[in-house]
Amino acid sequence: MPATTPAPVLYLSHGAPPLADDATWTRQLAGWSAKLARPKAILVVSAHWEEAPLTLGATTTVPLVYDFWGFPERYYRVTYPAPGAPELAARVRKLLHGPKTPVHEAPDRGLDHGAYVPLVEMFPKADIPVLQLSMPSLDPRALFELGRKLAPLRDEGVLIIGSGFFTHNLDAMRSVRSTDGTPPNWSAEFDEWGERALAARDLDALLDFQHKAPAAAIAHPRIEHFAPLFVSLGAAADGATPETVIDGYWYGLAKRSVQLG
Repeated sequence: MPATTPAPVLYLSHGAPPLADDATWTRQLAGWSAKLARPKAILVVSAHWEEAPLTLGATTTVPLVYDFWGFPERYYRVTYPAPGAPELAARVRKLLHGPKTPVHEAPDRGLDHGAYVPLVEMFPKADIPVLQLSMPSLDPRALFELGRKLAPLRDEGVLIIGSGFFTHNLDAMRSVRSTDGTPPNWSAEFDEWGERALAARDLDALLDFQHKAPAAAIAHPRIEHFAPLFVSLGAAADGATPETVIDGYWYGLAKRSVQLG
């Protein structure tokens, strides 16, 4: 049955695997999820899966994708055996499939760290079905329209999560030596601009952030970590104003995370 109130839409900064060691951030994520109604299922669009045509992964419970290198062994032992979401996959196919928008499946592709790292903290019991959806392009307006097509899922109790990082330049952040170090100017300026644009719900500016935001080319040399925000904005295109739930910085990167609806 449709949910009484549409499920919210989230955009969150997901962090690298060591997020699990950050007591502040893990507490913030856990506190956020505790205030949400239990979703029927979760649909995640992660910065770490670009594939065209649009593809569905983790339709059954399969091993995680440890898509990172050079970390201590314990990070490769993390598990998150969430139930697969074949019913949600069928619903997504129905909403999206068309002559120009084929929907493929990669049933053996598990959740990548953009999906499971935050979910481990937010829904640690791993008892909610999770489906991951690829980004078929990085075009902001195309991703926004993708989100609009997914919006009906909210009325069915599906929590839609865009998972990225509000600023993301790993090379330029190397001068920040601690999790709470002073952020570089480029990161702070972009974050402050983004906060204002979100509060004003200035969709035109957000979708054209590469030309409108300060230090955009430094904050996002590639835009894959900002791109999931456009899916989230599209899925919440009913006029909900994004509410910042988590802000601040992690090794100088803005970890701003928002809820819509």
